[in-house]
Amino acid sequence: MFDELTARIAGRFSRVEPRRRAEKLLLGLVSELPRKNCWTIAEHVGDATPDGLQHLLARAVWDADAVRDDLRDYVCDHLGSQNAVLIVDETGDLKKGTRTVGVQRQYTGTAGRIENSQVAVYLTYATTAGHAFIDRALYLPKSWTSDRERCAAAGISENMQFATKPALATTMITRALDAGVDAPWVTGDEVYGADPTLRAELERRGVGYVLAIGCDRRVTTGAGTFRPDELATRLPKHVWQRLSAGTGAKGHRFYDWALVDIDQDAEVGGHRWLLIRRNRRTRELAFYRCYAPTPVALPVLVRVAGTRWRVEESFQTGKGLAGLDQHQVRRWLSWHRWTVLAMLAHAFLTVLAATEPTQTPTSTRWISLTCNEVQHLFATITTTLITGTTHHLRFSAWRRQHQHRARQAHYQRQSTREP
Repeated sequence: MFDELTARIAGRFSRVEPRRRAEKLLLGLVSELPRKNCWTIAEHVGDATPDGLQHLLARAVWDADAVRDDLRDYVCDHLGSQNAVLIVDETGDLKKGTRTVGVQRQYTGTAGRIENSQVAVYLTYATTAGHAFIDRALYLPKSWTSDRERCAAAGISENMQFATKPALATTMITRALDAGVDAPWVTGDEVYGADPTLRAELERRGVGYVLAIGCDRRVTTGAGTFRPDELATRLPKHVWQRLSAGTGAKGHRFYDWALVDIDQDAEVGGHRWLLIRRNRRTRELAFYRCYAPTPVALPVLVRVAGTRWRVEESFQTGKGLAGLDQHQVRRWLSWHRWTVLAMLAHAFLTVLAATEPTQTPTSTRWISLTCNEVQHLFATITTTLITGTTHHLRFSAWRRQHQHRARQAHYQRQSTREP
């Protein structure tokens, strides 16, 4: 299956050298290395230096967008299209300095506060078989797009304009649908539920959505315009239904749910609702704007809303297993190349975990394969490691020589600036 994966992207490389380096980088990304970057992966796969992998990310001739399209087809082909949902969400990577593309002090959910970070929006394809990333877009703050010299230094096109996170999400969703991805539903958090342009585009295409909104957003019903939390207090007890938002490690995630008809647009058509979720223990409320071209039952909307948590699992496994956030690159092109290969490595682990049970029936005495277990088995059984002492000593010598040259350069630069 690894050969099948690499064969899909082989045609994107005009020369054999970058193709083989991409295969080595993928092997390193699916390995059990505790830290994944060009230095550690080069030593892992037997390269004398990381120069070849760094060249692959920065200067080699290949199209990362074409590989992204191959990734999307790979995921859709293996995970199927039954009850498919597109999930959009952003994540942040903590960074130091100011020269890494897109970095600035901004809020990131990774840290739960404002930090010096790099934020990107990801699109996940989820079905009953599994879920994996199929697209990504780096968020460039206005402090970057308004500074053309800074953008040029990071390799960003002079035509690049500022785009909000919902605008990036709209572009990725549109690209997936135009490519033929069969996904009748889209879901996301409050950042995307508050954007009317995203909702209008999905309605125009006849794609259903369940998008979270804040309690301060106003919705229009037959009785007037209200805040969602005001509506929740007006609902009679009999409209609340106890339904599961999906299975978790400790059982079903049961909540109380209610559905309210909201502003219907006669010109666009379709059906719109406000979906309200209530925690059975804390009574905390959450709200979702919903749309479907045809009438659907409450359990369908609840299932789509519950699917949104899958993207958090994808972030956890993508970063923890495939090194999605461990890149040490600063430029626009390098970031897109690293992330698409990390997403491809993550998709490979996901597809293996999803398809292996169909080949080997799961015993009732153990759970199905997880991405973590697939990575461990692949690393220990399939991958041939370079364990020769000579290789590791040679790489250690190169690493210390490189660090010595870097230190000398820093001291020399300081001596020219300081009296």
